[in-house]
Amino acid sequence: MGISGNLSPEFALLGFLVSGQSHGYDLHQRFTIELGHVWHLSQSQAYAILKRLEQRGDISAHVVEQEKLPARQMLKITAQGRRRFFEWLELGVGANARSIRLEFLTRLYFSQLHRPENIPQIYQSQLDEIEERIESLENLIEHLPPEQTFNRLSLDLRLQQMRLIQNWMAEIRTQFHISKDIG
Repeated sequence: MGISGNLSPEFALLGFLVSGQSHGYDLHQRFTIELGHVWHLSQSQAYAILKRLEQRGDISAHVVEQEKLPARQMLKITAQGRRRFFEWLELGVGANARSIRLEFLTRLYFSQLHRPENIPQIYQSQLDEIEERIESLENLIEHLPPEQTFNRLSLDLRLQQMRLIQNWMAEIRTQFHISKDIG
């Protein structure tokens, strides 16, 4: 599942800071507008993640005084945070529906923003993982004893999800004008 080890929007917040420094509130607003249907992230969750990123040394904060308004913290990505973000951007996400919906879409978004030339390779890598998973599930089902009804149902559901995602990937290929010759 990548560097994060769990599905977390922390790399999305870092990715927005790659474009330039920002305030926490503005970051949350942009996150909600751009990725709000991919991730659910409350403002308090965003602030908690930003605090953790600051403690880890991935972002730095400095106070900006405002005339007639309370001071605000301006957040900026550090060299370490930039390195971690771009390492994350290159990783695969595995082949389960949740990680594809969250992490693959997030990586695709930030690849388009920061490294559009990598989109075909990221797409193909994900498609390969999905196709390997489909093959693995088909093999498991084929060798499952017939009396294992509930195991069969579970595997069949996962197989159908992966086939649906495989079809959805064809739509991504079309939207991003990815050649069928890659891979």
